[in-house]
Amino acid sequence: MTTPSGPPADDSPDRDGGLRSSHPPARFTPVRTWILDNVSDLHAFRQQLRAEINARSHVPAEEILGTVAQDLVLVASELATNGIRHGRPPTIVELLQHGPEFLLTVADHDLGSVPRIVGVRPPGDGGFGLQIARRLARDVGWYRTDTVKVIWAELGP
Repeated sequence: MTTPSGPPADDSPDRDGGLRSSHPPARFTPVRTWILDNVSDLHAFRQQLRAEINARSHVPAEEILGTVAQDLVLVASELATNGIRHGRPPTIVELLQHGPEFLLTVADHDLGSVPRIVGVRPPGDGGFGLQIARRLARDVGWYRTDTVKVIWAELGP
């Protein structure tokens, strides 16, 4: 007996799937904002983000936050790179904090596109930034305003 089959669902491993549209939790307060115009801005951004995380504690971030600091820098780098490469400049990155929890928002000016989570692709084709963010963050979502598209990720211990 055969069962009818339709097209694969959006979250099927062999297709790109959509990212949930929602606003982030409201409990976070702004810490710092970066404006990135191109990929060459990413190196300085990562260094400044690490310094900002370290400044938020009296001991090195690695000792206080463990892998959260490393994950935060990786997710920020991936989402900012996506914003620069696939959005319209400038890309605006904001770090927010609530106790030991962090919220990262990345905004670009391409209102005509929807963030997509990569499905199966050949090695080297890229496109895994949102997938990395979903695996490392507690929650990930996106929304639009009148001027920007915002992708956000919440990370914490």
